[in-house]
Amino acid sequence: MHGAERAAPRLMPTLLLLGLFACAAMGLSIATGSLHIKLAQLLAVLLGDGEPLHRTLIFELRLPRSLAAFATGGLLAVAGALMQVLLRNPLADPYVLGLSGGAAVGALSAMLAGLGSAVVSGSAFVGAIVSAVTVFTLAHGSGSWTPTRLLLTGVVIAAGWGAVVTFMLAIAPTENLPGMLFWLMGDLAYARSPWPALIALSLVSLLLIPLGRSLNVLARGPLQAAALGVAVKPLEWGIYIAASLLTAMAVTTAGSIGFVGLVVPHLLRLVLGNDQRLILPACALAGGTLLTLADTLARTIIAPEQLPVGVITALLGVPSFLFLLYRSR
Repeated sequence: MHGAERAAPRLMPTLLLLGLFACAAMGLSIATGSLHIKLAQLLAVLLGDGEPLHRTLIFELRLPRSLAAFATGGLLAVAGALMQVLLRNPLADPYVLGLSGGAAVGALSAMLAGLGSAVVSGSAFVGAIVSAVTVFTLAHGSGSWTPTRLLLTGVVIAAGWGAVVTFMLAIAPTENLPGMLFWLMGDLAYARSPWPALIALSLVSLLLIPLGRSLNVLARGPLQAAALGVAVKPLEWGIYIAASLLTAMAVTTAGSIGFVGLVVPHLLRLVLGNDQRLILPACALAGGTLLTLADTLARTIIAPEQLPVGVITALLGVPSFLFLLYRSR
């Protein structure tokens, strides 16, 4: 615990620095696009002045999308950090237990039925929750569950969802395929209101900070945590429920976006250590910043066409993950 105690005084300066990076990324995202907005023009709009065109462009188009990207990235990074503590596996990510597969089946079912974007988002959330409950129920069985059983059950359920998704793509009408594929790759072009995801991210980040000490102990193993007075099972259930809800909210907002929940916690641990009181709020800020920048790149790299943001995160995440594997030899 001594390393964690030494890391505690760094909490506020680190979060302040990450917050400044997040603000810079948000400003860059809002200003960048087919019509570039200068800093003076951006400040004028944010202060309640500015040209009507700029106000419409910022408040109705770019700002909601940027906030949705930030919230989604933060949700995925925090969920990934929680999953890695729960499974005591540094390779765990938010999708390892099949949540993205369940959400994909729900969303694609709504698309095949020709329903609106609000129903698609709701169906994705329901699908993710159904997958989470299914994995937990099957892994628990008639006795207690272990991280290994939970992980193996999640892998099998994810494979099953993948087969269902493939079948749905095979029978889908040709005109529905582009939207379905963009959703599967992760796309913020049709993200709805960012506020539910932002509120969920803020509440969970604040609630998890007091639990950081218990999470630090749990990361060392359940036996040591129980010996030190931590209620292991209730804490593990809470982590699983929180990570599942965060992942479901992220997938509902922007589809399946990979690597954010895997790479961001890893990189932060290399830099900041393994104190969960620092890592979890840092993940919220760093994950949001990363996905905001990735979405800005996706909107502009081949403008006026747009790439799914999941393509950018994969291109950034694969070399980063290989670097992390090389470091862990």
